[in-house]
Amino acid sequence: MPHIQLPDDVPGIRSLVMYRPDTGKPLYDLAQVLLRGDSPLSTAERELIATYVSARNHCNFCTQSHEAAARALFGDEREVVDFVLNEYETAPVSDKMKALLTIAGRVQTDARTVSDADVTRAREHGATDRDIHDTVLIAATFCMFNRYVDGLATLSPTDSAVYEPMGERLAQQGYALPNPAPQL
Repeated sequence: MPHIQLPDDVPGIRSLVMYRPDTGKPLYDLAQVLLRGDSPLSTAERELIATYVSARNHCNFCTQSHEAAARALFGDEREVVDFVLNEYETAPVSDKMKALLTIAGRVQTDARTVSDADVTRAREHGATDRDIHDTVLIAATFCMFNRYVDGLATLSPTDSAVYEPMGERLAQQGYALPNPAPQL
């Protein structure tokens, strides 16, 4: 049960955006830029970072919705998402992606623990300054999104099948604002 009155049957951040469109629009715009805008990282890789951070934060809604989007974007290689969530160091992703996930995990836990060695490892595997920047910003942003969604106890379905169409929509359309509802 949400801590505040939100639109019925609208899960996660979508309900919060409908409640406060004035704050929701900049959040959606940020998600669109980070996850669909110009970046040397693929959209699938960026969704994977968002999923990984959300899972580490135990945010069910964000984990499942971005997991579904990442799977849709990875297509035939969709099982990569499960491997990363179970043990990213042995997952079938590039060494560069493993190094970036290490950085994302440090940002999630305590951003001050991102070390020169972490950044050097990422660079040794081909990461650019932009890759590192985008990884840190995605990880930091999703920590905020996770806490926003969970801090207000938004609706978070537990059935993963509910998230599949959401993931397809995110993969195809990106981060479009939901139809506005009257403010409560």
